[in-house]
Amino acid sequence: MPEGAPPRRYVLRRAAARRYRVDYDRELNPEQREVVFAPDGPALVVAGAGSGKTRTLVYRVSRLIEDGVEASQLCLLTFTNRAAREMTRRVEGLVGSDVSRATAGTFHSVGARLLRPHAELLGLLPNFSILDSEDSRDLMESATSDLGIPVTERRFPKGDLLRDLLSFSVNTGRPLEEVVGRDAPHFLSQLPAVEAVVKRYAERKRAANAVDYDDLLSFWHRLLVEHEPVRKALALRFRHVLVDEYQDVNHLQAAIVDLLVADAVPSNVMAVGDDAQSIYSFRGADFEALLGFPERHPGTRLYRLETNYRSTPQILALADASIACNTRRVEKTLHAVRADGPPVAVVGAADVVQQAEFVAQRILELRDEGTPLPEVAVLYRAHYQALELQLTLTRHGIPYEVRSGLRFFEQQHVKDVLAFLRLAVNPKDETSFKRTIKLLPRVGERIASTLWAGVSEAPDPVAAFLSLDLGKAPAAARPGLARYAEALATLRRPSYASSPAETIRYVVEEGGYADVARGKFPNAAARLDDLEALAQFAMPYDDVGRFLQEVTLFGDPSGEDTVAGEPDDERVVLSSVHQAKGLEWKAVFVVGLVEDRFPNARAARTPEGMEEERRLFYVAATRARDELTLVHPLTAYDRYGVVAVTEPSRFLRELPETLYERWVLEEARGAPALPAAPAGAGDPTASEDPDDVVN
Repeated sequence: MPEGAPPRRYVLRRAAARRYRVDYDRELNPEQREVVFAPDGPALVVAGAGSGKTRTLVYRVSRLIEDGVEASQLCLLTFTNRAAREMTRRVEGLVGSDVSRATAGTFHSVGARLLRPHAELLGLLPNFSILDSEDSRDLMESATSDLGIPVTERRFPKGDLLRDLLSFSVNTGRPLEEVVGRDAPHFLSQLPAVEAVVKRYAERKRAANAVDYDDLLSFWHRLLVEHEPVRKALALRFRHVLVDEYQDVNHLQAAIVDLLVADAVPSNVMAVGDDAQSIYSFRGADFEALLGFPERHPGTRLYRLETNYRSTPQILALADASIACNTRRVEKTLHAVRADGPPVAVVGAADVVQQAEFVAQRILELRDEGTPLPEVAVLYRAHYQALELQLTLTRHGIPYEVRSGLRFFEQQHVKDVLAFLRLAVNPKDETSFKRTIKLLPRVGERIASTLWAGVSEAPDPVAAFLSLDLGKAPAAARPGLARYAEALATLRRPSYASSPAETIRYVVEEGGYADVARGKFPNAAARLDDLEALAQFAMPYDDVGRFLQEVTLFGDPSGEDTVAGEPDDERVVLSSVHQAKGLEWKAVFVVGLVEDRFPNARAARTPEGMEEERRLFYVAATRARDELTLVHPLTAYDRYGVVAVTEPSRFLRELPETLYERWVLEEARGAPALPAAPAGAGDPTASEDPDDVVN
């Protein structure tokens, strides 16, 4: 090149901006977009109620795929397989390509998929069977029988309870002794036998090449802890791990997530959840898992989704003020996109009867104003709080569906106790005789049928039973039969015939049903609360027969047909707050807001428990889009039939009065009865809940 020649110019072109198929700027708000484009590394997304959490996750996955991440390199952990399928379907719609190779599903389903190729490392064959809940119960009862403990023995926990105690221990990492002491202290004296049954249960599973749901997690955890090559291979396979509803993970699930990314560089784990909606400690959910995420994953970036698209500013202001009373929380404030709505109403009702009448009247008014019945929900802390409400809605012909389990009078424990009352009124009731006597230890269908056959032809079969020589019964069954006979004799006294409430309490307490419930049901305390509520409901009645007639006709399906022209799905929703999480309605009533009921006295014994109860109230409030009505009865019967003044829930008392409008109810003089809505009530959907029980 000649000396002195000018240097050759070379122009560096700017890199073209990445062109995406999806218009993320248009589809997302700034908070959501920040999450979707978060750089590599651990991230915690605290997503407030109604903030578009699922949408943000879907767009995050879409953006990763558009940036070249293969679907097979993604692991998406959810709490329902339906949620995983819906997310992947929406991602496919956005990116226009197949993402079926992504590993997406619940912890249990993903665990099953990852375990089969490595089953032999854990002493299993790859074709292992997975036991469902019923299978696990049956195998646990077989293990009990193997050790010579009859499954009808009332002084030993039944298979359901054993299974649930073991499950809680496995998922929380707590010793079985601690779990039994907390949830079933009356069986602590049987702890060595319980541990022996659990050991035998594990042996039977291994012999059958079978695992239960909890094994899918515990074996997955073992695989990651004990087999480093497998753990490192999974870290290479999954470039990104995303966890939805992270506030609901238990100790074991949180540990699995931590191990999945322990060897990953960078550690691309994104946990999405809302600490304010952590309400499932009774299932083993670990609230501290979310709060401690940044400490366990150094370098975590914290993102907040605080823009709420669901509720009015009035509803959000009240919810924010309530949850701010908790000390253990991630700071955030929800901001409403929607315009102002009506003020939140706080309503004091004279008692649960007036509470139910008020709710029924307002539902009919809302319907007349154009709100469809399915857009109205009545929420409560525990299933028994819906008892008066169900009766009132039925009387006024307002169709409803129960989302918190079976209707109150269809629950097994309620039917058990009512069977004693029916037998006292009608001694020829074979069904009630067999139902009640089979509750006894060592008494099954054979003994029950034999006893009934021996007395059924008598004019008064119960009197004939009381005159039997029980010394001829099997020795193991005699103590229970003697106590049963004493209970039946007591219930025949005139004083009980005129007091259904006291009859119910006698059956539960002196009659021994409380012991039956503790040995039979995992959530015995909640069921006993139901039975006390049943006794309080029976207080106004002075005749057992009339009371039974009322509750029996209440459950008669022939009176619940939807009238012509009314769609089958036009029903108000009755639900526990636990069952309502993730749902929303135009108008929401939260009832029973009195101290010791909501918050629940048993759940709120510790500061941590009280804060979870407040989170439950927050969840209830944020289910409403337009109207939120909070109702508290001013009086209630105590167990002695005396009307006592109640204290409004602390969740109402701690709210600034500027955040709600107080309503005072007045009884109209000479007013006509409530107009009737189309008659009918829907079939309930079974669910599992700490205070809402399913047969």
